[in-house]
Amino acid sequence: MAAASKTDRALATAGLFHAYGESWVLQEIELQLEPGSTLAVIGANGAGKSTLLRILGGLLRPTAGRVEVMGAELPRQAHLIRARVGFLGHRPLIYRDLTVVENLGFGARLFGLAGAGRERIAELLELVSLDHRRDTRAGELSAGMLQRLAICRAVLHRPELLLLDEPLAHLDPDAASTVAPLIGPAAGRSRVLVTHDISAALADADQVLALSRDGQVAYRGPAAELDERAARAVYAERAGGIRAGAST
Repeated sequence: MAAASKTDRALATAGLFHAYGESWVLQEIELQLEPGSTLAVIGANGAGKSTLLRILGGLLRPTAGRVEVMGAELPRQAHLIRARVGFLGHRPLIYRDLTVVENLGFGARLFGLAGAGRERIAELLELVSLDHRRDTRAGELSAGMLQRLAICRAVLHRPELLLLDEPLAHLDPDAASTVAPLIGPAAGRSRVLVTHDISAALADADQVLALSRDGQVAYRGPAAELDERAARAVYAERAGGIRAGAST
């Protein structure tokens, strides 16, 4: 397959399954997301949301099925999209023994930002109000500050696709507002957003994927066609609860 182009779909999966040992955590996941759109992934703890995000980021090989991100087949061609994807996982990609600026400087070198990286780092730290902590070891930061640093790391290289796992965790309303220009829908990037915040998911997303407790699709379709009461039902139901939603 040729290198991915900017005109490809943001992502697509077909017949996607994943198991840990003998336990299935994702079953028959079919997705398509157009560039510039947001997919919200909701479901109870253990429904496979974070596993799906790791597969889309090329960090985990699915047990079965096809995964394509910006024209690259994953995980075989993950190297083609590394510089085009920003990943914010449940566990931030932050080195606690390095300072704030050292963490971002390391990321800048990984993405080949060179001299421009210093300007970008300064810009991001000011935006999220961490410039006064630039020389603080990451391990000494509060949980909220650490989350803001992780968000800076995820958007450092101006990725086209953001994969976000509970990005507002540990953030108070003021801190959440500071990161919104970087990771919110107004940023204009394609996004996959794993969240337990049903109201925000329905308000900010174009599409919703609701996973049942056994990792099957309970709903897949436009956010506008799923009301909050039905969305919350997926947290209590196993497969089949609201499966009748429109397909993406």
